[in-house]
Amino acid sequence: MVRPRRAAATALIGGGATLSGFYGFLIGEAMLARRAIGTTDARPPSPDAIYGDDLPGAPIRLLVIGDSAAVGYGMTTADATPPAMLGIGLAHVMDAPVEVRSQAVVGAQTSELMGQIEREADFEPHVAVIVVGTNDVTHQVPPSTSARLLGDVVRHLVDSGCEVVVGTTPDLGTIRPIMQPLRAVARRWSRNLARKQTIAVVGAGGRAVSLADLLGDLFVENRDIMFGLDNFHPSERGYANMVSVLVPAVAASLREKNRLLAYASYPTTEPPRDLMSVHAAAAEAAENAGTQVVQEAGHGRRWATVLRRRRA
Repeated sequence: MVRPRRAAATALIGGGATLSGFYGFLIGEAMLARRAIGTTDARPPSPDAIYGDDLPGAPIRLLVIGDSAAVGYGMTTADATPPAMLGIGLAHVMDAPVEVRSQAVVGAQTSELMGQIEREADFEPHVAVIVVGTNDVTHQVPPSTSARLLGDVVRHLVDSGCEVVVGTTPDLGTIRPIMQPLRAVARRWSRNLARKQTIAVVGAGGRAVSLADLLGDLFVENRDIMFGLDNFHPSERGYANMVSVLVPAVAASLREKNRLLAYASYPTTEPPRDLMSVHAAAAEAAENAGTQVVQEAGHGRRWATVLRRRRA
């Protein structure tokens, strides 16, 4: 007769071996995926410029930081990169010139964002756009650590008088070079990180925009035009899709700041229609691409406004 302690120990050892084998299998798949995707230190031509320089008024200063999605990995012209698209789009929407500076780096993790900001210490941006998180997932940075670091970055910028818009981690579960079951794990990790990012960003006074499904159905159904040659990073149209949900958030952030400054002496107690807890808002945003989540002034850090993107 097998003793209970010995049976438990055997089960524990067997379970540990199975778990170790599973993680070893995932690591092997991750290495194959990275080899298939490839990487490079090459950057597109610099997008740093003033866009809409024929428009009246002083330029809106826009800083872009983050990873390859913020850089525009794979693009061969400056105007095809997200920073340039943001500058062009924002100039049209705000009817004002926009001066763009980009310090985003291919392969960057959240821990590197402060260094990117420091390289533009004299720029004093009015608004910053951050797209980061994919490399935190692929390098298995704990989501709580990644989100905390992002919150610190957002708080640093907000305290300096800068508006902040963060595009949260896309859903990595539909990337073809990533095989199953790693793809399912990547989907769970990326969506979990996106939720935690939203909570951290809103708590620090920034505006979070869900990119959850921008690598979802639209990209899967139109892979030939939405993905670049590596089948991992977006094509020019793919980047434009991402920028299309970021520009309205940036414009709203700037206009909200101007509105609050103009009506600072006329506080309102009427709650917004889509007021909900930050945790509930983060969960909803993680499932709906383009959803904006912003801290609601006057209702405390635990409450946020959800702004849903209208779909065509």
